[in-house]
Order: sequence, then C-alpha cells, then structure tokens
Amino acid sequence: MISNSFSLIQTCPASKARVGELITPHGRIPTPVFLPVGSQATVKTLVPEELKDISIDIVLANTYHLYLRPGISVIEKMGGLHKFMAWDRAILTDSGGYQVFSLSSLRQISDEGIIFRSHIDGSQHHITPESIIHFQETLGADIIMVLDECPANDDRLEKVKRAMNRTHQWAERCQKCQKRSDQALYAIVQGGISPELRRQSSEYLTRLDFPGYAIGGLSLGEPKRVTLAMVEEIVALLPENKPRYLMGVGSPEDIIEAVARGVDMFDSALPTRVARNGAFFSWQGRHNILNAAYSQIEEPIVPGCDCYTCRTFSASYLHHLFNCDELLAYRLATIHNLSFISNLMHKIRSAIQDGTFSSFRDNFLTSYKPTDEQVRLSQKQKWLESRTSNQ
Repeated sequence: MISNSFSLIQTCPASKARVGELITPHGRIPTPVFLPVGSQATVKTLVPEELKDISIDIVLANTYHLYLRPGISVIEKMGGLHKFMAWDRAILTDSGGYQVFSLSSLRQISDEGIIFRSHIDGSQHHITPESIIHFQETLGADIIMVLDECPANDDRLEKVKRAMNRTHQWAERCQKCQKRSDQALYAIVQGGISPELRRQSSEYLTRLDFPGYAIGGLSLGEPKRVTLAMVEEIVALLPENKPRYLMGVGSPEDIIEAVARGVDMFDSALPTRVARNGAFFSWQGRHNILNAAYSQIEEPIVPGCDCYTCRTFSASYLHHLFNCDELLAYRLATIHNLSFISNLMHKIRSAIQDGTFSSFRDNFLTSYKPTDEQVRLSQKQKWLESRTSNQ
C-alpha cells in the first residue's frame, strides 16, 4: 500500500511560493491545491465524475457531521468513506473541532475532551482526541486532523492561551493513539491573532514531527491584513519539507497572497456557497448573476472559460434559472466556481515553475476586484452566526 508523503519540487526565488506533490494511497496531488468542502460526504450539488472533470484530486469531509449522520459505524459497514461516497481519489477529514466549538451553548470543554449536544436532536455526546482519531481511522481518509480547540478571534488572550495549550495536549494524545500508518495525521497551529502565541504553538508542534501542519483559527472575522500577518509569522516557523495547510480560506485573492507566503493547501466552502447564492468568479472579481444586466446576455457568464457551464449555457439562461429557483442553477454555478478555482491553482503552479509567479500575482491582484472589506466582514459574521444556530 502506498503511504503518505510530501515532496517539495520548486520554490519561487522572488517569494516563498512553492510547488510540491502530496503522495497518498489514492493518488498524487500537485500543490498548491484547493480542497472543495464535502462536509457530509458530498460536495453540494455535484457528483464525483463532475469533480473529476474539474480536475479535483482531493476533497474534504467532516468527522463531526459524519459522526452524527449517518454514523461512523454505518460508513464502516458500507466499506469506508471512499466507497460510501463513490470517490476513488484522496480525502481529508477534518476532526470537527471547529463545528463543535461553534456550538457554544451546547458544549462543555475539559482537558479530557468535549461533551456536547447534537444540533440535530439534542442528544448528548462525549468525544476525546482518542475517539476522534478512531473515527477518522474507521472512515479511512488519506489525511486526518488532530482534535483542536478553536477560539474566537476576539477572545481574551488568557482564553486563547488555554485553548492553545489544550490543543497541544490533544495533538500529543492524537499522535500517541494513532494506529494506521497509511494515514497522514496533521497538527493544527492555534494561538488566535497573537504573534507570540502563534510562535509558541508552531515551535511546540513542530517538535512533535507531524507529517503536515495546518493553520487553524484564522479567517474568522479578523481583517485580512491580520490574517496574512499571522500566516507569514507561522509559515516561517514550519518545516520546509512538510505541507502547510491554511484552513478555511477560499477567496481567490486570499489564496494568491497565502501562496506567496508559502502555503500549500487550502479548503473553504466559499466557492460552492456563493455559487448557490448566485455569485460567480471571474478574472475581474465576483459578480451576481441575479443582476438584471445578465437577463439578455447571450454569451456565457465568463467568456473564454472552458468549464461545462460556460461552454454550454448563456448568462441569460443562468439568470433565468436563479430567478425561478431551479435546482440546476446551483449545480451550474458550482461547476463554474470550482472550475475557476481549479484553473487558478493550475495557473499558480505553472507560474511558480516557470519563474513568473510574482508578475502573475501582480497582474491578478491588479485585475481582480475583491469584495469590499467591510461587506466581507459583515457577510462572514452572518455566516458564522448562521452556522452556530443551524449546526
């Protein structure tokens, strides 16, 4: 059986951007790479073959959601997560720590683990670092994550430090109880927006020599400049020969900036979530197909895009589907947005390899108009609140 490993292939001389390759039991994955989110064993609206057509090599599933529904034992009985969701490429399972901690009124945390009530039926559950590793080993993902405590970005420093120290203790327990050698267990660096705590967390976890390192607890409502400053601080302390994974980041401009700082892996529900709300990516920024201006446009939403949606349908047709709340609208918009991100990652890797990443980055950021910062923070806060109430 092929084990997990990471090879660093090339680093951009003018920045920290780098190209590498993840080797997993279910295929080789070029990095930098974006992981579509399929929390409940599905990337919303798409079937596996459509993901493959978009050149997706790895997806993310969520242990918390799968533990509650349909249950880890059900997936085990069905032959494991790959077989259950008919996906023969790589899978990363998040531990579900963030989902549990977002249930602030429904959980109790101690050094031993977490007691929480299900957002579905109110039933009580107790999870520990050991049980989370057991669940993920049973699911059979290629890359698995430690259980961590994710503090809010505005928590007091003392609370953030306690969460960081608990994350370190749990990471050690996860590492000690892991039995499967064919799964790569990644640690998660915490520490809020404190540079000193982030340094402490990075140094502590790298001494434990995990196969990969994730950066958690960012992009949770703090300004982008703070996010990028923390990323730069952390990456400088992580091993060069291990993959670096920035959790929860999926805006094209954020991916570009994080790649420039040495990040290899990304995941986010953003591209698929905004697609279902009628927003689509272009090389000039994000646009809303519900705008009346698209009602009579015969061209595709992004002329020159080679995704199935743009090859086949007009902007006018997508505008019509969204106005009628037709289910096909969500599928076609999702295909386009994930194709855009997949194409962006391909262009990033090519630019790093041919030595033009710095100019590619400058040209992209000049042309791409990001969502207004205050609007973005407001939207993010509403989304976080909705997740807390609807988990």
